[in-house]
Amino acid sequence: MDKNLLNKILITLAFLFAYRILAYVPVPGVNVDVIKEFFNSNSNNALGLFNMFSGNAAERLSIISLGIMPYITSSIIMELLAATFPNLGKMKKERDGMQKYMQIIRYLTIVITVVQAIGVSIGLQSLGGRGGEQAIMIDLNLFIAIAAVSMLAGTMLLMWIGEQITQRGIGNGISLIIFAGIVSGIPSAIGGTINLVNTSELNFLVVIGILIVILATIGAIIFVEMGERRIPISYSRKVVMQNQNKRIMNYIPIKVNLSGVIPPIFASAILMFPSTILQASTNKYIQAVYDFLNPNGYMFNFLTFIFIIFFAYFYASIVFNTKDISENLKRQGGFIPGVRPGESTATYLNEVASRLTLGGAIYLGLISTLPWVLVKTMGVPFYFGGTSVLIVVSVALDTMRRIEAQMYMNKYQTLSAVGL
Repeated sequence: MDKNLLNKILITLAFLFAYRILAYVPVPGVNVDVIKEFFNSNSNNALGLFNMFSGNAAERLSIISLGIMPYITSSIIMELLAATFPNLGKMKKERDGMQKYMQIIRYLTIVITVVQAIGVSIGLQSLGGRGGEQAIMIDLNLFIAIAAVSMLAGTMLLMWIGEQITQRGIGNGISLIIFAGIVSGIPSAIGGTINLVNTSELNFLVVIGILIVILATIGAIIFVEMGERRIPISYSRKVVMQNQNKRIMNYIPIKVNLSGVIPPIFASAILMFPSTILQASTNKYIQAVYDFLNPNGYMFNFLTFIFIIFFAYFYASIVFNTKDISENLKRQGGFIPGVRPGESTATYLNEVASRLTLGGAIYLGLISTLPWVLVKTMGVPFYFGGTSVLIVVSVALDTMRRIEAQMYMNKYQTLSAVGL
């Protein structure tokens, strides 16, 4: 293996190890046992899902218990604003403007983190353990200030770790942080399953069925994520002669799943938010709404499917801008055979992308909900969702592609240096 590639892999692993250490650093002044007891009793609802995405940092009220979600939320808000306001979209495309754009995201992340940290701190005021212990062991106002500063520092550290991995390591740093958080819960899940089998609470045949469902889900994700539609591109003779010593891509690759893992994450976040807020109420009507939106229920997964379809179309329209692609092709002297350059090309690409997005949206919805339905039918007493499997497999595939690209780049550099 090339030394440069090995160094990047080691840097990535070192930063992910630092992330896992931060997950065990609690906010000062909190009773960790009470928090853990609370999350154990809510493992099958929105809090359990949130705890899984944070890498079990939430049940320890770690300084990174908010995870990287404030940064992701800020990024999504800025993407929506950039798609709505042309000036902001133009800033994003410029080199100097991109730095300002990222700076705005960081400031927005700070605001969201502080608001969420204060909300969590106030919510812990009424939380107590079975033995009468309180979750907060110091003065409430002092704890709110300490928690806000601690969680802000933790989220900023996570954001910095993600950027360092992207710049100096292998893969997308933010995606790898989410990946590491989900994967960190696999050993405990396996251990819990083994204990259930040993105590005869879970049939061994049911475990085999779960493994089949997981493997089938992984196979489906790999098959679809690797799939793409290639639109052929032709160039004028003048452009080909000018670039005869350069490689010109003669097709536009359009992935079946253009929106990636953003729709499931965004749909889960929207549906988990009211569940988390309503849980503290004792009103019977509000409790009925909370039960209605329980992640361990059928209605939650049905609404998840609907929201994923919506966000898949919405986000695909942002990441695949057919107007920009058609204008770039026209400037470079490229055209799709049988389609006129300009507006006709944009319309054609939009039709192709829309048809692919329909299949990709249905795929995302089924992957995020169908495994849960199958496992629920088997009577398994723990939560299993396709969203986490989708994120893990997608990030793993993306990282593998980047490693392969780095290896090919090193080979080309070696050939150019020593000659054939």
